[in-house]
Amino acid sequence: MTLYAMPNTSSAEAGRPMHVREPEPDTTPALLALLVDELAHGVCVVSAQGRILHANQTARRELERAVVLGADRGELKVVAHADAKAFQIAMGKAVTGKRSLIRLAAEGADFTLALVPLHRQAGVPCERIALFLSRLGVSESGVFGSFARSHSLTHTEEQVLVFLCRCLSTPEIAIQMKVAVSTVRSHVRSLCAKTASSGVRELVNRVAILPPIAPLPLGQIH
Repeated sequence: MTLYAMPNTSSAEAGRPMHVREPEPDTTPALLALLVDELAHGVCVVSAQGRILHANQTARRELERAVVLGADRGELKVVAHADAKAFQIAMGKAVTGKRSLIRLAAEGADFTLALVPLHRQAGVPCERIALFLSRLGVSESGVFGSFARSHSLTHTEEQVLVFLCRCLSTPEIAIQMKVAVSTVRSHVRSLCAKTASSGVRELVNRVAILPPIAPLPLGQIH
């Protein structure tokens, strides 16, 4: 198995749409592909040699961005050389039937990747490996907007909630929003009141368990 860091590509190549073979319509694989496409988590299935067999829409966007992971002629590539070794070790474990959870940090990005062997059989190398990418930020979740609207949150309250879900403290949020700490505390009290939460922990937990649904394309947002 050979996995290399992704070579430098031109902007035209980086933005080139990925062509992934689609299953026949109305078959179980096709229906599963449609379902997985709605997830806010990027999901890929690759061969033991690193060839991309399937990628949902969230994963395709991540691969096209090529910040941490990318695609080169249908092969999965790690962008940073510093991350390539950890990824190769995890892939080697997956081939032997072992799961791995690794952190990749190209260009300062905090990116977690789970590698899960599929169809494990004792003594038989695994030929199909599922990759689960970090979930999109809470503000990019397809249900976050619905949560905010259902509780009549203002745009500013939504911003505060996003920062809370990123584990920022009240003073840190005040710096990010360029407002007084007392203003942030006022928004937090309003958020807790509107969502009937006893405090920030309960509020963040309620957001954390929202279904991981991918956002709609801009043209389909109602």
